[in-house]
Amino acid sequence: MSEVAAKSPAETPAEAPAEAQPRPRRRLIASRLVPYLLLQALIVIATVLGLRLLQPSDPDDFALSGFSLRQDGVTLPVTLPHFTASRYSVDDPPLYTGSFTFRRGEAASGWSVYLPRFSNAVEVAVDGVVVLDSRRDANANRPDRNTPQIAAIPASLLREGANEITVRLFVWGPLKGFLDTVYVGPDAALRPAYETRTLLFVTLPVVFSAWQSILAVILAIMWLMRRREPVYGVLAVAMVLGVVQAYVPPPVPPAATSRLASVLLASAPIESALVVMFGVLFFGWRWPRYGMLLFVPGLVVFVVGLIGGPPLPRILFLVLGIPTVGLCLLLMAWVTATAVVRRQDAASFTIGCAVTIVLVCWIRDMLTVIEIVNTDRIFVSRLSYSAMLVAIGAGLTWRFARALNQVDNFADQLVTRVREAEERLKASFAREEERARAAALANERTRLMRDLHDGLGGQLVSIVALSERGHEGASITDAARAALKDLRLVIDSMDDIGGDLMLALGSWRERASAQLRPHDITLDWRVATPQGVPLHPELRPWHVVQIVRILDEAVTNAVKHAQARRIAVTIDTFDAGQGPYGVISVTDDGRGFAIAGNGEAGRNGQTARGLRNMRNRAARCGAVLDLSSDGSGTRVRLQLPQRFPDSDMAAG
Repeated sequence: MSEVAAKSPAETPAEAPAEAQPRPRRRLIASRLVPYLLLQALIVIATVLGLRLLQPSDPDDFALSGFSLRQDGVTLPVTLPHFTASRYSVDDPPLYTGSFTFRRGEAASGWSVYLPRFSNAVEVAVDGVVVLDSRRDANANRPDRNTPQIAAIPASLLREGANEITVRLFVWGPLKGFLDTVYVGPDAALRPAYETRTLLFVTLPVVFSAWQSILAVILAIMWLMRRREPVYGVLAVAMVLGVVQAYVPPPVPPAATSRLASVLLASAPIESALVVMFGVLFFGWRWPRYGMLLFVPGLVVFVVGLIGGPPLPRILFLVLGIPTVGLCLLLMAWVTATAVVRRQDAASFTIGCAVTIVLVCWIRDMLTVIEIVNTDRIFVSRLSYSAMLVAIGAGLTWRFARALNQVDNFADQLVTRVREAEERLKASFAREEERARAAALANERTRLMRDLHDGLGGQLVSIVALSERGHEGASITDAARAALKDLRLVIDSMDDIGGDLMLALGSWRERASAQLRPHDITLDWRVATPQGVPLHPELRPWHVVQIVRILDEAVTNAVKHAQARRIAVTIDTFDAGQGPYGVISVTDDGRGFAIAGNGEAGRNGQTARGLRNMRNRAARCGAVLDLSSDGSGTRVRLQLPQRFPDSDMAAG
């Protein structure tokens, strides 16, 4: 007993949160659901009052309500509005007979007969002459329409005093026949009431259907643009079915086929099921597999209508179609209420209020069908349903347009940011280009200093050394001339030649001719092609210095060591398929020298160092130097690259 008492205090805190956890959630649901239900109750009251206040008024001074009805061989007095006992009476329709009084002095504006509401069709005769037959207007004979009819009575038919009026009511179900109060009087007094009802029950549905068709096209385009959001396509299909039902007139009995009627009757429950699917998808839920059962009643009405006789699809619509529409409205109300509790956004509130209005109108229409509300038969659920679809479609279009505006704003911001990034990138490129230019200039200065040091510096040092040792005459003169030659080489290489190496080679030719003239050596200059060597836009001064020094070294070796009498310089361009490249060859007719296996001079160390320098200079330019020598002379072949490198390819 003590152990149980000891354990219970420890276990109570752990169990308490598990029991108390649902309470905040229930409170949250209640705090959201109760205000929503109160709002829907206010909407129900406002809808009922609005339907009563918006009821069109008719000129009661010209009402005819007392008639005698002959039906199934029986005649009895009735008072309009009146419901017939039969649901199908096309062959032997009920006949209403009444009378009205006419005075000649009241016929200035002409008289008319006005019928606010009837089902399904009427034939009106005055004194035995037919003045109105609604079967000529297919849209006036639909049970879901409230189409009024008015017809002028020819003055020749009217007699002074009492006149007889008969109304033959054709009924083809599925509802009982209904005839509203008949009005006979001056056309000027009846026409305003007729036009008001026409505006409310004929023009306004056409306007809603037109909007619905336009929104259906817009939603279809939106779905084609955004296939991953099927909500647009589902609502577009629902709207198309509503438009088909609104614009396609049903066949008027006795029609040979009922296929069109079956299509129109089946479209209402299928349209309602599609609206439920739209609601589920719109609020971000997954459509369940068993949800496809909502489409079964509409498909049954359609298939049976294609196979069975004309009355059968109307009976099935009354038994299956109308309850399916009501069930879909209840499901839609539950879906929106759940969305309100979870989301608390304007879309769920708006759609929920619209569904409540349609549901109230549907309940009122059902009360009229079962004759609980038996004073009138005005169906408003189709009108409110179209209005709801238009409102939802307009909301979706507005949401899509707002999303496009957000995309445009984001695109504008992105363009601005890209421009800013581009400006920063341009500034960065400018800085990098300036740095690269400065680095290139520094490299050029370094190479110029190195060339001056290697060439002119060495010559000046030799001149100073010869002067200090007391040498005079030719030695100092030769050293000074060599220094001057090297200085001219560096200065000439700095000229802007635009990538044309032939300009530098032309200057070198003049210096080489002047160098060979005192030694009685002939310079044979040959250019095999008109262009000489290809243009190289990437050619830099230090490239020119290396090439000219290679040529100087080749000519100097021929003068000093080969005892040549003739030197030939050949310039040519070749193309191996990957692009043109230039070749410069220097050939002498001297005695030649032995070449070791590694390509160097065999015995003379000074000549070997000169050849290594030539190869190193060629490698730094990306060129290839080939050397061949025998008893008939020496040949130096310099193959230029297709593109000169930006940096030294090899160390010196």
